[in-house]
Amino acid sequence: MTKLIVTAGPFTFEARLETEAAPKTCEAFLKSLPYESQVVHVRWSGEGVWIPLGDLDFGVGYENHTSHPAPGHVILYPGGISETEILLAYGGVDFSSKMGQLAGNHFITLTSGLENLPALGNKTLWEGAQPIRFELA
Repeated sequence: MTKLIVTAGPFTFEARLETEAAPKTCEAFLKSLPYESQVVHVRWSGEGVWIPLGDLDFGVGYENHTSHPAPGHVILYPGGISETEILLAYGGVDFSSKMGQLAGNHFITLTSGLENLPALGNKTLWEGAQPIRFELA
């Protein structure tokens, strides 16, 4: 099992890559580690924060995809009818864009610090973009 550390805003989470369920997505993401960006609050999806990635192509299609990630699930939308993005659910999510409902590849699951997810979501909503970093544990 490949373990990660995810630092988002002032919070640190332990996580695991879902290598059995989403092997191609995990392999593509591993090549970009350590990965740093910013999360902003979602616009249509509910309780989540996301990294908009424009036309970035990870070279993967759908695998282990869902429109309803659970809190602590990280999904990659590989692009298509909307821009490529990474979304971290902190509460209820119905993954959507202005084009309608989407599905993203569940490829990371946070395994510790889940009690801090609502605070991360609220901080991002009310204070704006927060730094995020994914790195190998």
